[in-house]
Amino acid sequence: FRRRYILSNLIAIIMLRTSTTSTVCRRAVTIARRNLSDASSSSSTTRPSSALAGDTGRKATHLHHAMTSFLAIAAPIVMFTPDSYTDGMINQGFGMLVATTISAHSWIGMNYVATDYVPKVSKALLGPARVFNAALGLITFVGLSKIALNDKGGIKGAIKGLWRPQQKE
Repeated sequence: FRRRYILSNLIAIIMLRTSTTSTVCRRAVTIARRNLSDASSSSSTTRPSSALAGDTGRKATHLHHAMTSFLAIAAPIVMFTPDSYTDGMINQGFGMLVATTISAHSWIGMNYVATDYVPKVSKALLGPARVFNAALGLITFVGLSKIALNDKGGIKGAIKGLWRPQQKE
């Protein structure tokens, strides 16, 4: 089983060396490397998957990194855009997107922490820790969504309010 993946990886590398500009060859190398990494990881100990385990699998890691990149790029762009351009639906839409991304990002990240550190205390606490992380992510989503949809200025206004002096009435 594993020989097939190693062979496909070698064939893909040879194809890439003979035709460096071919997109098809590059794609074949990528697929072969993924297959090889899946084959090597299946021989090691894997964690059981559950609906609450947001940190299991390659997709969760990819999603976690994609959310980090999105937050790092989109947040400054929207924050530095003048309010006249972002008031209304744009601000609410961005706020909901940020609420979803932050809550999912923290849920997956806290599951990584739980997987790494909770079993050192007690393996029986891993399930309750995952339930706690899911509840915390849900509460984060509800709170940030409320700010995004109901407060003046949404999430952008709440963040800007941290640096504005308090207005005297």
